[in-house]
Amino acid sequence: MSVISACLLAASLAACSGGSDDAGGKQSSPPKSSTPKADDFDCMAENVSQADWTKYCSDEGAETGGDGTEGTVDLEFGTTVSTVGAQSPADGSPGSEPLDVTPTTVVYQKTAMGYTAANGVYAIIAVKDEATSGGAAESAPIEGGGWQWIAPDGEALEAGEGGAASITPSGFAGGGMIPAGAFKWDTVAFDLTQEQADGGALVYTDGAGATFRWKVPAKDSGPELAKLERGMEGNY
Repeated sequence: MSVISACLLAASLAACSGGSDDAGGKQSSPPKSSTPKADDFDCMAENVSQADWTKYCSDEGAETGGDGTEGTVDLEFGTTVSTVGAQSPADGSPGSEPLDVTPTTVVYQKTAMGYTAANGVYAIIAVKDEATSGGAAESAPIEGGGWQWIAPDGEALEAGEGGAASITPSGFAGGGMIPAGAFKWDTVAFDLTQEQADGGALVYTDGAGATFRWKVPAKDSGPELAKLERGMEGNY
């Protein structure tokens, strides 16, 4: 075989090998993706953004729809979530400070604090809000946030419709700005049909647009039940 033929044969074999070799004779591989996997993500890091925390650390996770309905994973009622507070609090504070939100207790009543549910039953939920580092407030509907009830058939219902907006039990009428390091008890109430109340879910959208969803028990339950009932009678 001539030298030219040998060179042509070597070039042909290299072309058919499917890739080039590095200096050490090993096949080079494509660079690995820098996108972290959920198992590798450090949820306790100080510089974790809200978007990444929701994607890698929350029970909803990524690729779940993000609208509080289709594709989301229900949180256990009573689970605390770390959220972003209102972007523009009513008192003019800078906003977007961290806020831990925990719906703890639910009670169902046809009448509450002098009001009768137009649709059949009120679902009244006690919520603990805690500002963990700076003053914070719940996100409001005016900025695309706040609370909704998702009925078993998927219908989204707004909080406070009808007389529900006036149900403010003693000891559970928090709301507004919460000072740093403090917490308040609040309530959110819905005027529902019995079908909507049976097996519904509570949804909260925070100041960054992240959505959290809790499956609500279909009967009165929760650690604050006795206090909540007394509060609706004007006692605490």
